[in-house]
Amino acid sequence: MALASPVKGNPFSHLIDTLRCENNDSQYFNPLKLNDPRYEELPWSIRVLLEAAIRKCDGFYIKEEDVRNILDWKHQQNVAEVPFAPARVLFQDFTGIPALVDLAAMRDAVAKHGVNPNLVNPNCPIDLLIDHALPVDFSKCAIQNSPNPGGGGGEGRGVPVVSSPARPAQQGDPCGRQRGVPVDSSPARPAQQGDPCGRQRGCSRGSCSDSPLSSGKPPPVQQIENTPLLCPFHLQPVSEPETTLKNQEMELVRNKERLQFLKWCSNTFTNVNVIPPDVGTAHQVNLEYTSQVVQERHGLLFPDSVVGTDSHTTMINGLGILGWGVGGIESEAVMLGQPITFTLPKVVGCKLVGTINTLATSIDIVLGITKHLRQAGISGKFVEFFGPGVCQLSASDRTTIANMCPEYNATVSFFPVDEVTLEHFKHTNFSEEKLGLMKRYLQAVKLFKSAQDQAEEDPQYSEVIEINLGSILPHVSGPKRPQDRVAVSGVKGDFHTCLKEKVGFRGFHIPQDKHEKLVPFLHAGREYELAHGSVVIAAVISCTNNCNPSVMLAAGLLAKKAVEAGLTVKPYIRTSLAPGTGTVTHYLNISGVLPYLSQLGFEVIGYGCATCVGNTAPLPDPVADAINKGDLVACGVLSGNRNFEGRLCDCVRANYLASPPLVVAYAIAGTISIDFEKEPLGVNSEGKEVFLADVWPSRVEVQHMEEETVISNMFTDVRTRMEKGNKLWDGIECSDSDQFPWDLKSTYIHCPPFFNKLTREPSSPQSLDNAHALLFLRDKVTTDHISPAGSIGRVSAAAKYLQSKRLTPREFNSYGARRGNDAVMTRGTFASMKLQNRFIGKPGPKTLHIPTGQTLDVFEASERYQRDGVPLIILAGKDYGSGSSRDWAAKGPYLMGVRAVIAESFEKMHKNHLVGMGIAPLQFVKGESADTLELSGKERFTISIPEDLTPLQELAVKTSTGKSFRVTALFENEMDLVFYRHGGMLKYVAHNMLLPSC
Repeated sequence: MALASPVKGNPFSHLIDTLRCENNDSQYFNPLKLNDPRYEELPWSIRVLLEAAIRKCDGFYIKEEDVRNILDWKHQQNVAEVPFAPARVLFQDFTGIPALVDLAAMRDAVAKHGVNPNLVNPNCPIDLLIDHALPVDFSKCAIQNSPNPGGGGGEGRGVPVVSSPARPAQQGDPCGRQRGVPVDSSPARPAQQGDPCGRQRGCSRGSCSDSPLSSGKPPPVQQIENTPLLCPFHLQPVSEPETTLKNQEMELVRNKERLQFLKWCSNTFTNVNVIPPDVGTAHQVNLEYTSQVVQERHGLLFPDSVVGTDSHTTMINGLGILGWGVGGIESEAVMLGQPITFTLPKVVGCKLVGTINTLATSIDIVLGITKHLRQAGISGKFVEFFGPGVCQLSASDRTTIANMCPEYNATVSFFPVDEVTLEHFKHTNFSEEKLGLMKRYLQAVKLFKSAQDQAEEDPQYSEVIEINLGSILPHVSGPKRPQDRVAVSGVKGDFHTCLKEKVGFRGFHIPQDKHEKLVPFLHAGREYELAHGSVVIAAVISCTNNCNPSVMLAAGLLAKKAVEAGLTVKPYIRTSLAPGTGTVTHYLNISGVLPYLSQLGFEVIGYGCATCVGNTAPLPDPVADAINKGDLVACGVLSGNRNFEGRLCDCVRANYLASPPLVVAYAIAGTISIDFEKEPLGVNSEGKEVFLADVWPSRVEVQHMEEETVISNMFTDVRTRMEKGNKLWDGIECSDSDQFPWDLKSTYIHCPPFFNKLTREPSSPQSLDNAHALLFLRDKVTTDHISPAGSIGRVSAAAKYLQSKRLTPREFNSYGARRGNDAVMTRGTFASMKLQNRFIGKPGPKTLHIPTGQTLDVFEASERYQRDGVPLIILAGKDYGSGSSRDWAAKGPYLMGVRAVIAESFEKMHKNHLVGMGIAPLQFVKGESADTLELSGKERFTISIPEDLTPLQELAVKTSTGKSFRVTALFENEMDLVFYRHGGMLKYVAHNMLLPSC
């Protein structure tokens, strides 16, 4: 299965063009040479589909008719079934291991027939990321100092940072409550006077004695934290190597069998790129490392594209790379060289016009666009963005919008490549030469969106939705509930309306004559005044903003400009900064804005749920007394997600949720009762009024800082981890043999029996004679019923198997973790406790062994039938196989001996999976069912399957009671029939390897 030349035998080889380069000329398929005006009318994403179909056209998987159908998208949308051969596949370890296990087993099978096993490799390149195996067995428990200029006393106290085993969270115990004997991981001595951080290990700045924050500290805040610890005074990451190492060591122990197998795959297979543990999440690595926009193989250029088993795969469309999430069996099929097929989709053009509101953050824009699309009804469609407003969105904005596809039920949200995309990849270390080649190729095939393109050059779409970006207004939520959203421009008026409304979800019932009341008080020797709407708590919290760092950077830039303009925050306001992770603090620090936030009082207080859940330090007594004395409606402003009355502090009745930069702005203003357009934030030392517009950072400033600091550093970090490697991963020993040395004792990796009866010549499909029904099922049997993915029940057939291997229940792990062991997965098939089997009177994984009348586990019954040589079928109702795509929902029944499923209807994707495994999907003719035919399910069934079977042919089914009926064999095309005749896709690929030409 080595990669064959894409030109050999391709009927479109006459479309090949040459792109002249300084070093080496490159070739590419040029759809423009079709000389068909319809090409330039196609949506951008459809052009990518067309190029892939042209390049991969082989007359079997992809035919000339498929190319014609895609080119005629305008008339074939929602009608024609088309293939798509992506450039690569993205696996996570859970989904990638079973696919690679099958490939390793195929090497054994062809070697038995004298074929070089080295020829068996993925046809389509795969990236497999190990990111689901890492457990959190050790967590740092630290009590950190939490400096806060808002006041409060107490000396700083250093506390040892320890590592301790962590158990999973239980009900009512969300943090997992650390327990066990502490293992000293990062010893720190108690702080001494002038040394409040206790010189935590790894902090290289020396003593904190000269810190401007060394006095007036509030009580420390307890922190249970799994991110890198930061010294709160030096604001530098403090490494915790022992904790990280312990987690990695536990990962190695628990997952040794799987990791050894993946290491062997990485060293042995070509076209397999295994990304080791501790590099990053799948979507992060996909965005910042594996994405190329334009691929080049064998001197041939073509657009990058991907299908992946990670739910965030759709993010990649924000960078002009077509891709979406698929199930494990589809990914395995693509890996083996088979395209995925789907109905040519409608494409909705989303035209962005207008200028983004000055105060609107990236999150405002993303959520605003998402809301419009959700209301538009675009389920199952492609969405493409175009129009003059697109250039205002950064690469991060675009990938976030693309990642929101599930929110509005689109398949993909595609942004064509433009200058913003190229600028993004410039910051991810693409060379000028590579960027130049990329741009020239995309321009040559009309896949580059230029700012100079005229409106008449826009593609034609199924429909167009126009969104005016200027209509997306920045909002805050309050004063008592998250769902009560108010435009920033209307906050002042809305607050005064709430003051006079009756007490309820919004109102405070303050008499009109008391609205302008002022209450003086003394704080730190100076006199101040409080009024209704005065801000007394301001908390910047990033836990809800981690996915898009631009809003945190915007807050930092605003703080910088405010300080430079001479503005300050009143000292009695309780200010705080609680990043969701140490990463946020790190990029705020390296971007240079963290000191300015600190200068305004927004100090890092820790990495837990602090102000957001009401863990606010008490207000200074004079402030609380003034609020109570005047019966004032004081305000808190935070960038969290909850703002119920009294949540922050009993005496703070109005609480508003706002973006991080608006929290800083309201803190400077000192009141929620302000019209930012007409009223100044404050007055500087020279008496000059400073308005919000004077200090609010532009989108260009924020985007530039995001690309220069966050994106660039994320990429550098990922690449460094990739190139540096992981010592534990590098130290894993594995065989250097061409065939995997299966360990018979392993309970994670097991050689599957798919190829046990492989012959050089495929045998003709056999009629099913006197088959029994293994199960008699009702409507809507899902893949969860067929192949559960969760924990392994203690009394299940899989549990009995694992116990026979001397494993205790705590070592069972989940079905997902053991997908590389067919013995576990087959026993887990139909093991759902919710399975409704008509043979049995109650739900559960039981069935009737018809010859003996015994009630047995489904697996045990299948074993008896197979031992007696009895073929098996399944009877079902409507929508058999609905739900999420799951490879073992087809593999499991096949290994149980099921050779046909007779149902009223099938979920289409699962029907394709059955065909791919060599199981015949047979559908009752219209108007008939097991009930109308009065089948008991206990009959014997004989199904005649002719050698010259054709697509959608009707077959006769005879029963032992004398009844007969007809079913339709749902083989939709010649490819389906070829797979079925070979006994499934895996055997088809193996048979091809045994041909003399190989």
